Amino acid sequence: MALKVKAPSSLISAMLLLVVLMASLDLIGAQIGVCYGMLGDGLPSKQEVVAFYTQQGIKRMRLYDPNPDALQALRGSNIELILGVPNTDLQTLSSSPDNANGWVQNNVRNYGNVKFRYIAVGNEVSPSNGNTAQFVPYLLPAMQNLVAAVNSAGLGGQIKVSTAVDTGLLGQSFPPSMGAFRDDVRPFLDPIIQFLMTNQAPLLVNIYPYFSYVGNPADIRLDYALFTASEVVVQDGPNGYRNLFDAILDSVYAALEKAGGGSLNIVVSESGWPSAGGGAATTVDNARTYNANLIQHVKGGTPKRPGGPIETYAFAMFDENQKEPEFEKHWGLFLPNKQPKYPINFN
Repeated sequence: MALKVKAPSSLISAMLLLVVLMASLDLIGAQIGVCYGMLGDGLPSKQEVVAFYTQQGIKRMRLYDPNPDALQALRGSNIELILGVPNTDLQTLSSSPDNANGWVQNNVRNYGNVKFRYIAVGNEVSPSNGNTAQFVPYLLPAMQNLVAAVNSAGLGGQIKVSTAVDTGLLGQSFPPSMGAFRDDVRPFLDPIIQFLMTNQAPLLVNIYPYFSYVGNPADIRLDYALFTASEVVVQDGPNGYRNLFDAILDSVYAALEKAGGGSLNIVVSESGWPSAGGGAATTVDNARTYNANLIQHVKGGTPKRPGGPIETYAFAMFDENQKEPEFEKHWGLFLPNKQPKYPINFN
C-alpha cells in the first residue's frame, strides 16, 4: 500500500498564492496590444507578422479589416484580437441581419481557433467629423445586427461588439472632472452608450496626447505629454495628474458619467507618437519615450479609476508609407524590415 503524505497547509497556501501571483503578472503583461496597419510598402507577410508578435511577446492585436491572410495566420497563435469593420461596410451591415450573419460566418466562425476579443464596428465615426459623418446613420444599426449575429452564433459570451471613437467627441476636457461630450454629438452617441451598457461591452477610445500637445504647445508641457513630468502638473480636486494620457482618459470617463454611462469601461484602442514628419515634436527620442512609458504606465490605473490595469493598443506595429500627410507615415514601433526604431520591451 502506498503511503499518502499530506502537504503542510502552509505549503499549499504558498503554492496557491504563487499561482494567483503568476496569473496576475500574466494579466498585467498582456495589457498592451499593438495595432497592425497594412498601408505600407515592403511589409512582412501576414504569417511573418503574427510570428513576430509572438516573438516580441505581444499578446493582443488590432486589425482594421477582416483580412483573410491575417486571420488565417492568427489561427492557433493565442493572440487576442480586435477585429475591425471598415466604415465603408457599415451601410451594408446595417441594412440586413442576413448581411451581418454572413459577415460573422465568413470572418469569425470560419476562423474557430482565432481568439476574437472585440469587433470594432467603424472607426472614429462622428457627426462632427467631415470625413466620417456620412456613416453616422449606419453605425448603431450595424452594431445591433452584428450583436444579434454574434449571439446567434453562440459567441456572445466570448466576443463583445463595440465601436472606436476619438476624443474629438469631447466638448470640454479640462479639468478632467469637467469632461463632457459635445452637445451636437449627444443624439448620436447617447444611444450607443446605452447599447454598450446593455450588452456589457466597453467603449473603444483612440487617445493621442501627441495631438493635444502639438495643437497647444504654449499651454501643454512636453514632459506632461511624454509621461516624464516629475511632479503633479494638473490638480483637479483630489486627483493629481502627472501625465496627459490619464487626464484625457479620465475626461472621457467624466463625460460618460454625465451621459449616463458611468458603468462603462474604456479600452484604449489606439495611442502612440510619430517619430518624424510633423515638426520639432516628432522625433525618434520622443516616440521612444512615449511608447516605452505607455507600456509601463498602463499596468496601473488613472487617478479617477485607480483600479487598473488599462487595456491599451499601441499605434502602430510598422511605419506605413502609403499614408498622408507625412507624419502619418511614421507611427511604427518597427520598420517594415522588422528592425526596431528604438529599444522597446513589451514585458
